[in-house]
Amino acid sequence: MKYYYVYILASKRRGTLYIGVTNDLIRRMYEHKNGLVKGFAKRYKVYNLVYYQQCEDIESVIQREKHLKAWHREWKIRLIEETNPMWKDLSSNLF
Repeated sequence: MKYYYVYILASKRRGTLYIGVTNDLIRRMYEHKNGLVKGFAKRYKVYNLVYYQQCEDIESVIQREKHLKAWHREWKIRLIEETNPMWKDLSSNLF
């Protein structure tokens, strides 16, 4: 079965946030951490995986990404802190 992921990266605790989607979370985190992804995350050094959610279809993950991007910043922070209160980089568990 193929999975898709919506994820949130942070520059630091309560720092700059980036929301994205991928079908390969390990590969995507490798790309972010090694500066292979041009754009916002690279420019603002947003490399720490602080939240992710797995979905089974692309439509669901894209809808979830749009939903999260529309949220107020404090709602995003609350979501992160509910599952990752110490803002640990979850990508270390992936590698």
